Amino acid sequence: MGTEVNRLKVCLNGGRQRHEHPAVPVTAAEVGAAAVEAVAAGAEAVHLHPRDAGGAESLAAEDIAAGVRAARAAGVAVGVSTGLWITGGDVARRRAAVRGWADLAAAERPDFASVNASEPGFADLVGVLRDAGIGVEAGVWSVRDAEVVGRGPFTRVLVEIMGGADPVGQADAVLAGLADLDVRGPRLLHGEGAACWPLVAHAGRLGLPTRIGLEDVLRGPGGEPVSGNAELVRLALGVWAGGPAGAGPPR
Repeated sequence: MGTEVNRLKVCLNGGRQRHEHPAVPVTAAEVGAAAVEAVAAGAEAVHLHPRDAGGAESLAAEDIAAGVRAARAAGVAVGVSTGLWITGGDVARRRAAVRGWADLAAAERPDFASVNASEPGFADLVGVLRDAGIGVEAGVWSVRDAEVVGRGPFTRVLVEIMGGADPVGQADAVLAGLADLDVRGPRLLHGEGAACWPLVAHAGRLGLPTRIGLEDVLRGPGGEPVSGNAELVRLALGVWAGGPAGAGPPR
C-alpha cells in the first residue's frame, strides 16, 4: 500500500478523550468507523494513537495491532505515534515496545510511524522502525530539530508548529532549515490548536500536504463546532484549496 499524501492526512484522536469532544474515537471499532468516514470525506492517509483496554494511549504490540487492523478498513495507509510520553518518558521501554511491532502480521503492522526529533532516542528508534519495515515520519518542531534529524530519507518530514504568535513565520523558518540541511523526504505542514487553520491554508499556498483531525483541533476555521473528523477533513480541504472556508484564521 502506498504511503504518499498529496493533500491531507487525518489525525483521528491523539491523546484526547471524549470529554474533550464526543466524537473522539477511543476503541478500535470507533477508530475503524472514524477512519472510513474521514477517507470518504477526502483524507488520503490515517494517523492514530491506539489505546489499551482502559482507553489510554499504548505502544504495546497487541494494541497497535488492534488499532491498525481497524483503520485498514478505510483502504489507505495507516500510521501511528511513538510519542515518548506514552511510555512516561522511558526511552528503553518505548524502544522495546516498538521492536515488538516487527512480529505483527502485515495487516496489523503500521505502514509508517512518526518519531519526534526533539525526544531522546530519535536516531535509535528510526533504526528500529526501519529494521521492522515500517516507514518513518520525522516530526520536526523547530529549526533545531531540523539539525537533529540528519539527511534521511524519510517517508515524510512533518513540520509541526505547536503555537506561537507567528506560526506561518515559524513554519517557513523550519522549511528553509530543512532545505539548507538537505533533509530528504516529502514535507507535510500542520499546526495544533490556534496554529492549525492558518497552517492548513499556508500548506495549500505552498502546495504542501497537511493534516487535520481531532488530535489537532476541535473546531472549524471560524471557531464553529464540528461533528467530528470527517467534517474537519471536508473543511480543511476547502481551506487548503483556498475556498470559502479559508478566508481567514479562526476567530
